[in-house]
Amino acid sequence: MRNRALLALLMVAAAIFVFGVAGLIVSGMQDPVSDFVAAPRGTSAPGGPQTLQLRPVSSPEPSPASSPEGSPDETAAAYFQAWVKSDYDAMRELVEDPPDDFADQHREFEDAALSKSLRITVGDLVRTGEETAEIPFTQERDEQDAGTWRFDSSLQLAVRDLTWKVVWSPSVLHPEIQPGGSLVRTEPDVGPLRPVTRGGREFPRDSGAEAYLDNLVSQGVAPATGVAVGWELEVDNPGMPAKTVLSYKPEKPPAGVRTTIDYAVQAAAARALDGVQRGAVVAIRPSTGEILAVADRLGGLGAFQNKYPPGSTFKTVTAAALLNNGLSPDSTVECPASYQIPFNRSIQNYHNEDHGTVTLRQAFALSCNTTFARLTVERLNGDTLVDQARAFGFGVSGENAGTSTCGSLRRPDSTDALAEDSFGQGTVEATPLCMALVAAAVESGEWRPVRPLADEAPQGELPQSVPLPSNVADGLRSLMSAVTIDGTAAGAGLPQGVAGKTGTAEDGRGGQDHAWFIGYRGDLAFAVFVEHGGTGRGAAVPIAARFLRAL
Repeated sequence: MRNRALLALLMVAAAIFVFGVAGLIVSGMQDPVSDFVAAPRGTSAPGGPQTLQLRPVSSPEPSPASSPEGSPDETAAAYFQAWVKSDYDAMRELVEDPPDDFADQHREFEDAALSKSLRITVGDLVRTGEETAEIPFTQERDEQDAGTWRFDSSLQLAVRDLTWKVVWSPSVLHPEIQPGGSLVRTEPDVGPLRPVTRGGREFPRDSGAEAYLDNLVSQGVAPATGVAVGWELEVDNPGMPAKTVLSYKPEKPPAGVRTTIDYAVQAAAARALDGVQRGAVVAIRPSTGEILAVADRLGGLGAFQNKYPPGSTFKTVTAAALLNNGLSPDSTVECPASYQIPFNRSIQNYHNEDHGTVTLRQAFALSCNTTFARLTVERLNGDTLVDQARAFGFGVSGENAGTSTCGSLRRPDSTDALAEDSFGQGTVEATPLCMALVAAAVESGEWRPVRPLADEAPQGELPQSVPLPSNVADGLRSLMSAVTIDGTAAGAGLPQGVAGKTGTAEDGRGGQDHAWFIGYRGDLAFAVFVEHGGTGRGAAVPIAARFLRAL
């Protein structure tokens, strides 16, 4: 009697064991409630032994003595476990007559999907015949930017040679894929990306930088790394139009090519030029050589390419040569109304002003032409002045930055020419960008080449930086501070802490004088230029004051 009871118990246990599978959950999340937990794709599962949750179907039938090896649920479980581990060889062993490119089809699907994780949730096993079965399942894939991509499919199984096998087709990967088809990732064409400021903002309206932005576009400068442009996943079946199964489009328009331009500095420069027909403001970060603003009313790329006589702003370069030659800001010099070059021409101050005996600092602040002409003739020569100008970028190619040479100065062939060059006339020419770099060199103590306007463009072979001797840098800062404290730019509304140099340059073609003001305040250097504007103090300094006070 006891043996019969034991036999009955064993038969009941066997019947329960062969009941169908109702649910298998394969997850990329470590959920302690799940019976089977899979690690991220391609790694081993954490958490110890892996188990399957079995739930009985409604109408269990005892297995015949000649039943095939294994069961459909066991084969499916092994297949899904191998799938989440990207073990395509193990999957292939479970498939009846797999195609030669079985693993390649899976890899191509994953390369297109670019899923960060994969979860497979398995439904109830359905017996479709004595030796066939079907298991529905759901794939959940985490897609970059688009969230969770969820879709249903099914796994077909059948007995082959007394073994349960997967009857595979591409629809297992995605129900829309037919034999010969594939999943394809595309990036819709969003057209050329416009340049934006360093912070990703669009440029202010009427900023005066439009020609420079068009130039970047025409150069084909590549978009910044990581710019989102959206994407689509399409099923491409033979002889059929492609069908989109998932897509992502960013809510905001994609950012364009990032420039070195600072939005606030650019806006201030543009508004400072309101009402000016022909002028430019260029701002530089002295510590790096980056362009922070270019507001150009000269036409084209005038602020970078058009050369003009710099007038007395060039005295900054001449003063550097004199400081290198033994003078100091406190050296006593003469500033008469006129200076007669021995056996040559006479040089006059603006309005024939006579300031008598002054320091070099005062002569610079008052912009004495006669002082600088005499000191240059007596203490310097053509080679010395040309070499000093080269140390400030004159004659140095700037083609990698989208500019011509910074400025130009021919070696003076006479004493008259040397005197004229000393105060920025004669053969001296410079772009507004060039003179902004001169001011930046004084502030930082080192002349640096301008960097490309596109922030992430290849730097190429930039010219070498040129450090200024410490006594020269300190001396020039003292001279430029005097200009705004008690010199030609004093009392003109400039914010505190600004140092600079005014310039009034004669137009070689007989037009009205050009107006200049260069300077710096903190880690911002600038050049203001007004074509045929008159005097530096009258036309350029007020623009600089509006610009700097807006920051």
